[in-house]
Amino acid sequence: MDSLLTYISIAAMMVVIPGADTMLLVKNTLSYGPKAGRYTVLGMVTGLSFWTLIAILGLSVVIAKSVILFSTIKYLGAAYLIYLGIKSFFAKSAFSLKEIQAQANAPANSSSRHNKESFMQALLSNVLNPKTVLVYITIMPQFIDLNGNVNQQLIVLASILTLLAVLWFLTLVYVIDYAKKWLNNSKFQKAFQKSTGLILVSFGIKTGV
Repeated sequence: MDSLLTYISIAAMMVVIPGADTMLLVKNTLSYGPKAGRYTVLGMVTGLSFWTLIAILGLSVVIAKSVILFSTIKYLGAAYLIYLGIKSFFAKSAFSLKEIQAQANAPANSSSRHNKESFMQALLSNVLNPKTVLVYITIMPQFIDLNGNVNQQLIVLASILTLLAVLWFLTLVYVIDYAKKWLNNSKFQKAFQKSTGLILVSFGIKTGV
């Protein structure tokens, strides 16, 4: 029981620490709304399920021992993350109040396309992430009793990791969406503009506010 609690603590820490998944979730939720954020979480879960299946089949150990295969996955994952970063940098949309309003009024077919893109981005990001392999072959085995059903224990440990990830990232989606609505509130915008104007005036800068 103590070892299981220790694993849950370690798994929770790994999930909460910001990484590629967190950045992707924030980007998609801010740009396309909470539904796209939830599709991003679904993509993450699908990616984790993929590696769970790989681990059960014993292929994760093979990947880890093969320098060429592991390096291939590593560099493909890095290249994909760089691609997402460049795509976001040159995208026409920006995280502004006006853009948030425009996304809220976007056509339904556009929303569907963004949801699919969010899912695929999260899926590929997880499948091409070699760190996920290391979790399955370095951390999980420490909490597996070789005298018991290894695959069954592996499924339980992977399910705990997945559940923690889902709870954490869905919470992030809610918080991000709530913050976005708050920032989009007209009263907040007016208060923000006035406060900004007062700050500029205090520095001797004229403003039209």
